[in-house]
Amino acid sequence: MGWMTDETGLDKCAANYVPLTPLAHLQRAAQVFPDHPAVIYGKQRINYAEYHARCSRLASGLAQLGVKSGDVVATLIPNLPAQAEAHFGVPACGAVLNTINTRLDVSTVAYIFDHGEAKVALVDPQFLELAEAAIEEMEGPAPILIEVADDPAGWHATGRHKTYVDLLAEGDPEFDWILPQDEWESLALNYTSGTTGRPKGVVYHHRGAYLMTMGTVVSWRMVQHPVYLTIVPLFHCNGWNHTWMMPLLGGTLVCCRDVSAQNVYNAIHYEGVTHFGGAPIVLNMIVNALDEERRTFDHQVEVFTAGAPPAPATLAKIEDLGFNITHVYGLTETFGHVTECYWKAQDWADLDQAGIAAKKARQGVAMPMMEPVVVRGSDHEILPMDGQSQGEIALRGNTVMKGYLKNPEATAEAFKGGYFNSGDLAVQHADGYIQIADRAKDIIISGGENISSVEVEGVLMGHPAVNLAAVVAKPDEKWGEVPCAFVELKAGKTLEEAELIAFSRETLAGFKAPKQVIFQELPKTSTGKIQKFELRGIAKAL
Repeated sequence: MGWMTDETGLDKCAANYVPLTPLAHLQRAAQVFPDHPAVIYGKQRINYAEYHARCSRLASGLAQLGVKSGDVVATLIPNLPAQAEAHFGVPACGAVLNTINTRLDVSTVAYIFDHGEAKVALVDPQFLELAEAAIEEMEGPAPILIEVADDPAGWHATGRHKTYVDLLAEGDPEFDWILPQDEWESLALNYTSGTTGRPKGVVYHHRGAYLMTMGTVVSWRMVQHPVYLTIVPLFHCNGWNHTWMMPLLGGTLVCCRDVSAQNVYNAIHYEGVTHFGGAPIVLNMIVNALDEERRTFDHQVEVFTAGAPPAPATLAKIEDLGFNITHVYGLTETFGHVTECYWKAQDWADLDQAGIAAKKARQGVAMPMMEPVVVRGSDHEILPMDGQSQGEIALRGNTVMKGYLKNPEATAEAFKGGYFNSGDLAVQHADGYIQIADRAKDIIISGGENISSVEVEGVLMGHPAVNLAAVVAKPDEKWGEVPCAFVELKAGKTLEEAELIAFSRETLAGFKAPKQVIFQELPKTSTGKIQKFELRGIAKAL
């Protein structure tokens, strides 16, 4: 025993212990930064005092509709002010926020409404027919629909349901927020974008979201009053928790309904955007923007990219345009990004552009709110950090989900061995940095040799005519399966299959080079991920 053998009276109390919650950030910001812009959308400007009042009105209005602590409130809204307000207003009435992917089909939305037991759904008119059709397919009680009109974009309320404007008008701006009594209380419900079977409901807690906001500030080297552009959909891991983070710094959230190169450049030029997150497809879009879509800016823009390993060629090009890219990695089950490719300026100062891009393509090391990331073998043994031993990325820390809603078996499987098992295959280098080899399902096994689709895609993306590339397995009588490439070319560019295969062979071993190339637009999710399951179906039928 140490010197402190008697802790009598040293107990938790109201003075020394307050459950962690990201809701506290907005409560503080309303006092500290009342007149500072909190949310911008087109000509709409909302300061922090107004933002807090609007979120309070939302919480009050929901309570008047009968929403109680522990109930679920769903949303089908693009990246608009109402979606940001829901991140505070829904939990402020004690409810759990369920932001639903706006690109899902009717059957899946119906399943989510049923499985999550949504009591109310805030719906943009663009997705109202989707929500109404989903309700027709539901087995359980239907949520109350609230129309969230977006008049500037031409999406007006239909009049079939109560409007968001009326809901807020009836709410009390002085509503007393219902804060968690335990930081383990549920804050949000997010559904995985699984490609087979029904999506799983991932439950977030207040503690994790709070610590996510703190860790992100450190890893992104942020200072007060950043200007953040909402490119990452707020239905995807709650926008990586950045909406909850912005009030911590008195930051400004710039909402963007439609993501395009011109809208990104406009936001940087006119609103002074300093930060945004996005998938590698967004980086490609910026790099390949037409001259008339570009705007000038005189500051460096910090970018978190995740979703798939960005091609080194893309990283090399975008940094010359004034963007500093930090590669991060995470999953729905980890509240979003939990590792970062921390830049070791002293160690890597002498690298050439290709070397810099290769380092930045790694997924990196654990962010501050996580325990060190490891790579484990099939028996959950931790593999050596030799850059060669391939295993599954395993994570643990404060931003790991509570579990899967109503699915204890899947939760137990995900947490087997004391970590969250990601399903992503990687190696770990001697410096501790992880580098994804592939999703387990995306590895191509050709004649007994493992081929990383990520490696092949990176090479193909290095061709000046290639915009995007995705590589999947194609059945083969001799080798079992071989690489098949699907390639989306840049506007106005042409390329022959044989030419691209020959280009890949300049870098890749012969067995790794694609045996067939199909030129087409690649199917993508709303977060910019390429839907490989569709491509695998095409390749199987070839």
